[in-house]
Amino acid sequence: MPKRILQGVVVSDKTDKTVVVKVERSFLHPLLKKTIRRTKKYHAHDETNSVKVGEQVRIIECPPKSKLKTWEVVTAK
Repeated sequence: MPKRILQGVVVSDKTDKTVVVKVERSFLHPLLKKTIRRTKKYHAHDETNSVKVGEQVRIIECPPKSKLKTWEVVTAK
């Protein structure tokens, strides 16, 4: 099974080697037929601490690195 890749914005880089990425998705509500936006925050591993708040990044699934971290930063745009 291929690993999922998500794109989002870094909202926090305060912890060592970890960033919090906000990913937004849009979908059509099944009953109301209205486009709805939902956001979710993911903790992602950043080995080099190179990503800063406000940057667009891509994250990819990985084996668990800690209780919250199951994603890694792949590229910063």
